[in-house]
Amino acid sequence: MSVKLRLSRVGAKKNPFYRVVVTDSRNPRDGKFIEHIGVYDPTRTPVEIRFDMDRVNYWLSKGATPSETVGQLLDRAQQADTAA
Repeated sequence: MSVKLRLSRVGAKKNPFYRVVVTDSRNPRDGKFIEHIGVYDPTRTPVEIRFDMDRVNYWLSKGATPSETVGQLLDRAQQADTAA
């Protein structure tokens, strides 16, 4: 079993809203997940990116791998925290 951090779409048609979830890599995009650890809303101005960093660090320490997009979002969130 490979555990991934990835996006799950929950928004309405033409109004995307994503949850960052921890899931088995074999599950479908919007399928069953282990834990909800963040939010990404690209329609807001400025873009909303929120993470529960304690849980993100926990899952990364357990060997979970972020998807390419989630990795970029984590970098942006960490840069925003250090700038604030």
